[in-house]
Amino acid sequence: MNPSTPHTERYAKVIEVSKRVRWEIERDVIHGRRFDYSKTFLPTGLSLVDELDFLNPADQRLLSQVQGRSYAYIFGLVERFIAAKVTQLAHAKALDDQVALEALVRMTDEELKHQAMFRRLETMMAADMPVGYVQTADPNAVAQSVLGMSTWAVLALTLDIELFTQAHYRASIEPSADLSPLWKDVFLFHWREESQHAILDELALVEEDARLSKEQRDAAVGDLIALVGAVDGILQAQAEADAGYFIAIAGTTFSDAQKARIQAQVLKAYRWQYVVSGVMEPRFQKVLFALVDEAQGARIQAALAPLVYAVPRQHETPLPMAA
Repeated sequence: MNPSTPHTERYAKVIEVSKRVRWEIERDVIHGRRFDYSKTFLPTGLSLVDELDFLNPADQRLLSQVQGRSYAYIFGLVERFIAAKVTQLAHAKALDDQVALEALVRMTDEELKHQAMFRRLETMMAADMPVGYVQTADPNAVAQSVLGMSTWAVLALTLDIELFTQAHYRASIEPSADLSPLWKDVFLFHWREESQHAILDELALVEEDARLSKEQRDAAVGDLIALVGAVDGILQAQAEADAGYFIAIAGTTFSDAQKARIQAQVLKAYRWQYVVSGVMEPRFQKVLFALVDEAQGARIQAALAPLVYAVPRQHETPLPMAA
């Protein structure tokens, strides 16, 4: 007997695409190259360095590189708990739909590969950039804390992350012509696999939601809100560290007021990158708000309200929220 689920065909399609876009770190992405530090890393649509009007072009470029280093680090950090959660989901499918099992096992393998790639990038950047950079959160400690929350909440956060990964590449990274070629390729290859992961996240979230009572979903919404708060705590600590690192290595002397603006702007950028841009994604809103009732949706909106300011100036569309 070969059990299957109503979504077996979607799982099979993910496997097909996963095989087709499969890549290796050294062979396909890095292949002997180094980062070009005469170029930008994180584009302005994500770094928001253009909103600091007192920075000269060299300082803007350097701040994009510091932020880009943390952008890669934080991706590796969140993928630690994502891989662990997907491993749990795969275990639950071990004697069930074997097509779903293969799709989840492939996703776990790809997430582990992504972590290895981001560790490789950190090694390269640490060798090239001035000393003093600090990673403020331990991936294993973060993963342990996250995995203590409900599966529904973890899957909702994971879907958000893997959807904004795609949005960042399409809207900001791919159109930017002035990026370090290796940097741009890293996120091209990352995007190719993450697009399949988001499909699996959505399937898993909907399946998990079907198992919950209203009371359990109420608790899960509370867990999701707590997870967003925990992510924001990581962003606050990393933004403070990165702003201090940038100020220390920049060739410009900044006033106290300018230093304060730099720190506030880096935090705004990180909140945009890792929270608000994902919440704005129409697909995420469609999935999430279809699962919660009006009161639960209002709780989520209220929790996100203090972060809405992080929408970039050039983003004319206000933050949409499903009712």
